Amino acid sequence: MAEEFEAFRLSAYWQAMHAKAKERERLLRLETQGLQARIRYLEQQLYGKKSEAASASGADAAPTGNLTKTLPLRPRGQQPGKPGPKRRDHSHLPAVEEVIELPCDRRCCSCCGLPFESFPGTEDSEILEVEVQAYRRVIHRRRYRPGCSCGKHPGIITAPPAPRVIPKSILGVSLWVELLLDKFLYYRPTYRLLQSWQALGLDLPMGTVTDGLQRLLPLFVPVYEALIEHNQKGEHWHADETRWLVFATVEGKTGHRWTLWVFHSEDAVVFVLDSGRAHDVPEEHLGPVEEGILSVDRYSAYKAMKQVKEGLIVLAFCWAHVRRDFLGVARSWPGQEEWALGWVERIGLLYQHNEARLEVREEPQAFAAKDAVLRQHVEGMAEQRRQELADPGIHPARQKVLTSLQEHWEGLTVFVDHPEVPLDNNKAERVLRGPVVLRKNSYGSGATWAGELAAMLFSVFQTLCLWNINPRVWLEAYLRACAEGGGGAPQTLDDFLPWKMSEQKRQDWSLEKQEAEDSS
Repeated sequence: MAEEFEAFRLSAYWQAMHAKAKERERLLRLETQGLQARIRYLEQQLYGKKSEAASASGADAAPTGNLTKTLPLRPRGQQPGKPGPKRRDHSHLPAVEEVIELPCDRRCCSCCGLPFESFPGTEDSEILEVEVQAYRRVIHRRRYRPGCSCGKHPGIITAPPAPRVIPKSILGVSLWVELLLDKFLYYRPTYRLLQSWQALGLDLPMGTVTDGLQRLLPLFVPVYEALIEHNQKGEHWHADETRWLVFATVEGKTGHRWTLWVFHSEDAVVFVLDSGRAHDVPEEHLGPVEEGILSVDRYSAYKAMKQVKEGLIVLAFCWAHVRRDFLGVARSWPGQEEWALGWVERIGLLYQHNEARLEVREEPQAFAAKDAVLRQHVEGMAEQRRQELADPGIHPARQKVLTSLQEHWEGLTVFVDHPEVPLDNNKAERVLRGPVVLRKNSYGSGATWAGELAAMLFSVFQTLCLWNINPRVWLEAYLRACAEGGGGAPQTLDDFLPWKMSEQKRQDWSLEKQEAEDSS
């Protein structure tokens, strides 16, 4: 009996050890698969295609089938059945007339030698050219001597000095317009512009330009504050953030990594530069609001906002980020590719149904029918998610993305009851694209004031573009007003804030003004 018991005990022991070994092997296999998926994901990030746009023949086609197979590409250029681009009219540009004649030795017949006779008319053509030239404004101020002896005007009277945007500076308004636009609208480092000017004969020290930029900062503070105030009055915002390096030492701050936030309302764009990336930044910017909707990604700082916890602000999450999750699974886990692309197709249909109902928004009956189709599709996606999460043998990659989808479902479906809210946060991401390019080109800002100036001018220029106002025309007018005011900001900003200026001025400063004049 003892021997049988010992054999039974050993059998049970080794069976338990075998079960533990199999479980350990299963966990190691899962870990290996996860690491391999991570490697594939990182390789895709490093070497793969960056765009997530579908390359199907139709613009709205959802990606289906194997991700590694190349779908038929749409031919580049003019598409069959589509109207061609309108030929641009350049007749408003100044013309420099040129006459080209035959050389003297070719004005005769090559056979008999008799000269050609002049014929009325010319063969005309145009060539566009651009000429950039730096020049000096040599100011001669007339002097006067009183011709009377009453003593009212003792001494010599001199004409007033020319207005300067920076007192005693030799740099005129046109130079500052080029500098500010080139850096904060076209996102090119200042030293590159100075190099191009040097090739044209204008050699400016970087220190002179940097000092001037710092002195220009106070001029834009009133405009920036007005933008913030107007932005806070909105009821729907798009928000996003990106890193921004500021090479300055700040007490309590380790390192140089700051955060550039953007808040995009219907008619104002505001960038905020802060040393932190916590929820206090959007809290302070939006301030006390009665109600509103904030379109964001799934960053936890937005969820921790006081206004969100109190129910004053509703978060609308971005479907583009959810789609990115499923594409990541398809790229990282080949065995889950078909499943992931099925979800990508459902998200594509979600966009299509929403666009369909928005097209008939002004027709109540048609809108109700399209809206019902959209809601049915949303409920179908929710049911699919519930069924897949209820599967006890669900793959970990599936479980991760579906759990995130479930946790954010309420914010992802805000657009259903609020058609004015888009499905994604692309508006904020698009206006951040330029600053990100500048960050990569110039590594951020070298001082705190430089970062503040960048945030101000990003805000000003993007708001002007939102209103279709030519930033160059606006900036020239604003800096000249500052110069005429003695180097300070204008007393009133009504002529420079898009929502306060007259309709006529908005048309005069519009980007399409010249096109309208040409067509008339």
